[in-house]
Amino acid sequence: MNSFQDFNLTKQLHFALEDLGFTQSTPIQSRTFSPIMAGRDVVGIAQTGTGKTLAYTLPLINGLKFSKKKETRIIVIVPTRELVLQVTHEIEKIGAYSSIKVAGVYGGVNMNTHKELVMQGADIVVATPGRLYDLILCRALKVKAVKKVVIDEVDIMLDLGFRFQLTNILEVLPEPRQHILFSATMTEDVAEFIDVFFRNPETISVAVSGTPLTNIEQFAYNVPNFYTKANLLLHLLKKKETYKKVLVFVPNKKSADLLFELLEVKFGKEVAVIHSNKTQNYRIRSINNFNNKVTRILVTTDVMARGLDLDAISHVINVDTPRYPENYMHRIGRTGRAKAQGVSMLFSTEKEQPLKTVIEDLMDMKINGLPLPEDLKISTKLTWEEQPKIIERDNPHKRNTEEVGASFHEKSAKNSKTNQGGSYKRTIKKKYKKAKTKGDKNFNQRNKNKGKKPF
Repeated sequence: MNSFQDFNLTKQLHFALEDLGFTQSTPIQSRTFSPIMAGRDVVGIAQTGTGKTLAYTLPLINGLKFSKKKETRIIVIVPTRELVLQVTHEIEKIGAYSSIKVAGVYGGVNMNTHKELVMQGADIVVATPGRLYDLILCRALKVKAVKKVVIDEVDIMLDLGFRFQLTNILEVLPEPRQHILFSATMTEDVAEFIDVFFRNPETISVAVSGTPLTNIEQFAYNVPNFYTKANLLLHLLKKKETYKKVLVFVPNKKSADLLFELLEVKFGKEVAVIHSNKTQNYRIRSINNFNNKVTRILVTTDVMARGLDLDAISHVINVDTPRYPENYMHRIGRTGRAKAQGVSMLFSTEKEQPLKTVIEDLMDMKINGLPLPEDLKISTKLTWEEQPKIIERDNPHKRNTEEVGASFHEKSAKNSKTNQGGSYKRTIKKKYKKAKTKGDKNFNQRNKNKGKKPF
């Protein structure tokens, strides 16, 4: 199936798709529609930007019958607050002609606000794992009618340490239920999670992570250090007509703030930054400004890569080379969406070259290398991470044991003793070859009498 007209959808959904201008389905949408509608457990493995959200929202809403009850029947679990807002918005658009109610809940908002929201009733609840678990524990969210559970971007949730919450959520939900899981990568953790909770799932792999999108041009620069990378970025971003909407990825929050400060001096309100330390209102405002072209440059971290609902990004620039090659695929998947053309750039130091090689091996292709601009200023300034580490000779906690002074001596025999437990336990163990408690008189007496001649 390529056209949505071939899907067995309600008239209300066809009307919504027409309003949104959606006529052709993506491969992941075509292949998952029937098994999800049939009620099977489904595992969808697809790269970022292939339409996974619509792949599960469309069949779920299509099969959701009208009900006057306020009970929640579908739960969608996602890793980030931004993704909660994105999925909630998508469901509202697809269900515009339906009577379904959807609620989005996530951390960082007053708990009582979300208690009131879910107690009002919602057919579908979209949530981050922590907030969902809290609402179930306090009984604000009733789950006895839940029949379908979607776990989106499960690989990033497991990486972020949400296994405990996911496990506990699935253990309290009623059986039987349908499980639908979407992930960009099939890791060992994901496979183990599927084995525990899924029943004979149908696995559908489309454009798996590592398959480069053909509509994304990829380029690479070899750069000596972070501050030269910043200079190169400043040099490129001066071409406003080319770099119309740019998403800049950095490895961590500290680097994000540092790079933002350097860019802000040159570009002012054209640049914004988001990461997990920023307030929710600030993050939402930054994303909205970026989507509305109030800002042209958005600096962010890997944690945010999965939860950004951003359109028409002209360039993705990787200031660092990701340690995990899959993260590179998630990053560049933010551009070239919906068959549009996109450009990705990778900045790598000499130390990062092996990481770049791993990325190229995963994609089975070489990234086109570009020479540095002739007028680029090469900085000699180094960040703390790049500076050579000095070993303090007189610091006893960092002493090199191979280089000791004349006054060094080993510990005395008395001070070299280790804690081996109580002396009684060691004595008994030595005597009877097996540690026994003092109260086991019968056993001890039998062992004492062994070998003695009868009277």
